[in-house]
Amino acid sequence: MASWLAGPDVVAARRLRWSAAWRAEWDKLLTGGAGLAVPLALAVLLVAGGLALGSSSVDPVQLRLLGVRLGQGAVAAAGVQILATEYGSGLIRMTLLAVPRRLDVLAAKAAVLTALVAPAAVLGVGVAVLGLSPDGGLLRAAFGSVLHLILIGLLGLGVAAVVRSSAAAMGIVLSLLYLMPMLLRMLPDPDWQRILYRTTPATAVQALTTTVDNAILPLGPWSALGVVAAWSAGALALGALLLHRRDA
Repeated sequence: MASWLAGPDVVAARRLRWSAAWRAEWDKLLTGGAGLAVPLALAVLLVAGGLALGSSSVDPVQLRLLGVRLGQGAVAAAGVQILATEYGSGLIRMTLLAVPRRLDVLAAKAAVLTALVAPAAVLGVGVAVLGLSPDGGLLRAAFGSVLHLILIGLLGLGVAAVVRSSAAAMGIVLSLLYLMPMLLRMLPDPDWQRILYRTTPATAVQALTTTVDNAILPLGPWSALGVVAAWSAGALALGALLLHRRDA
């Protein structure tokens, strides 16, 4: 039953459980040493990737946001490790004993991951495009890049919940992000190229950061972001289902 139909005691109990799960995940993240490493690495990759090349290009916005291609790998790793390492060490059993509602655990991890990635992405993207003319294309590319990075982190978390292995989850996500674009270029059938381009997150960064002649791309920027969101939501939904049904 929805919380607005539940009694005040039930709502209070749910809020207490959620608060406890959030605090537990945040404490684990900070004490595990990744609390500052991930956002700092992401910000550095985003800034360095763009500023190293300057803005002497037909599409200076896309050039400055080259770091998003690198940064998404760091974000994916953060999403995977925030859960998969607990399976590897056996800590997940203690986590589920402390927070028996498993969906609360996954939701808390997703919230903490978003709180970790979002400010670093805003900072890194903001500095990378500093000095460029703030027109609509720039704002769309910058905002879309931040959302893309958050969604990629959640995709990593969802895949980790499904496969429960750091190596397997990283292999799947990194293949989607970096190997798939190369495979797309090798496909001899242009129709299959177009289908995969439109249905996988492999080339979302290109669609999101292109601000010149982007009408020639098979997928628009917001459609590309929608594809990434669908993959992230699907991975999280499947991960939540398996987390609920499987033993730790």
